[in-house]
Amino acid sequence: MRMLALYSIKGGVGKTASSVNLAAEAARAGLRVLLWDLDPQAATSFYLRVKPRIRGGVGKLVKGKASFDKVIRATQVEGLDLLPAALASREMDALLAKRGASHLRQILKPIRDDYDLVILDCPPSLSHLSENIFSSVDALLVPVVPTVLSLRTLEQLEDFLDDRDIACPRWPFVTLADRRRTLHREVMASLHEQWPLRLSTAIPAASVVERMGLERAPVRDFAPRSAAARAYATLWRELDQRLS
Repeated sequence: MRMLALYSIKGGVGKTASSVNLAAEAARAGLRVLLWDLDPQAATSFYLRVKPRIRGGVGKLVKGKASFDKVIRATQVEGLDLLPAALASREMDALLAKRGASHLRQILKPIRDDYDLVILDCPPSLSHLSENIFSSVDALLVPVVPTVLSLRTLEQLEDFLDDRDIACPRWPFVTLADRRRTLHREVMASLHEQWPLRLSTAIPAASVVERMGLERAPVRDFAPRSAAARAYATLWRELDQRLS
């Protein structure tokens, strides 16, 4: 079972949209996928039409006492299941502070043979939860809007991980890109030069991605020929090759 996290210190970078669309693309490619919504705002759960509730509470889940057949929900995308968030997910940080590293992977141990890929949609913070994420996953997928401040948060994340000798691979990729803008083109060129492990596919700024909140579905479900749908499909193929 491979684990990837969509993570950024900065909010508003297309993290949740990317989590949902990449998980859907992986499922359509034939993988058994679990998407875990770790953000108390529960936007991923909302997009996939799942009630933001963890039966038995977050405490049971962290202690390994949850019944996964009661907390995991099927979605409208075949092959894609969701472990939803809830407002109580904000308690997870304090609960994980009492646990060891890689505990998120340990929580999923009972179902590790049920899924090929687990994708974590993470809240934008540096906390006990995020440090547990870093030690649990095979790689961090870091969405970067092509602006100076967004690029700066990527550098801050790199410094944080290096200072703590956390060897989790970082795979940045560009979101909300507008190639008509000079600054976007310059920042994208800078990313390619400075980050050799970056993913080459850029997700465009597109109104269809914003429509996910109205349609409550991955982009390909309601706009399969859009540039954004094609970009997410290409990004998944690039990821798939890297994971192989």
